[in-house]
Amino acid sequence: MRSELAARCVLVATAWALCAGCAPSKISIDRSSEIEKYLVKTIAVLPFDAIETPQITDTRNPEFSVPGGAKRSDISLGKPEVTAKFDHPTVTVPSYAAEKVTRMIYGRLQNWRGIQVLPLDETVGAFKAAGDQKEEVTTGQLAQKIAARLKVDALLFGRVSVYQERGGSKFGGDPATVGFELKLVAADGRTLWVGNYYEQQRPMNEDLVGFFQRGGVFVTAEELAEYGADRLVKEFPFGEPTPRPGS
Repeated sequence: MRSELAARCVLVATAWALCAGCAPSKISIDRSSEIEKYLVKTIAVLPFDAIETPQITDTRNPEFSVPGGAKRSDISLGKPEVTAKFDHPTVTVPSYAAEKVTRMIYGRLQNWRGIQVLPLDETVGAFKAAGDQKEEVTTGQLAQKIAARLKVDALLFGRVSVYQERGGSKFGGDPATVGFELKLVAADGRTLWVGNYYEQQRPMNEDLVGFFQRGGVFVTAEELAEYGADRLVKEFPFGEPTPRPGS
């Protein structure tokens, strides 16, 4: 009996490992080849924006992707192009999503050792003082302008590309979908780091590990966003997490 039980445990562990290796990617990270030349100690988190046009969520492709019209590393002040695919459903980012994700990221970075994050109110004030921006203004140009005003080493931009709430209950229905991007830009306008998170929660047979990480139920969009914020902040290139008491 013991040998049979041990064999079953090995099979379960093997299956778990295989599923983990095949699980769909949810984050993508890009780092500048020049990042080691920068010393970033002070950061301002700008209020995130959201794509205003309806976006496509492809439920048939479990691999990492971003919605149609939302290019990777394409946080800009102009409206993105929209890809017309009438055979796919589209969703619009709700008005509250950008502020919600901004506060998720800001709250986590406040607990980071080695960097100082300016208060959000101060950053928002400087952003508004920069004036209305036109389409041709790049994030690099805007970063230079605001960094000089705030006297910080870098600014963190963000954009929510999709924020679709779960339909139905936690035991079944349409799964939630969340996607957002972070872009860290130095005071001289150079993009140092980009983190992209996109996930449409998958059923157990498509993402066993991810499904059980969420308690074996379908979670809300806010819970998915919290997960994405945790994952991306862990990849942040400067500072380090504050150790928990007793660790």
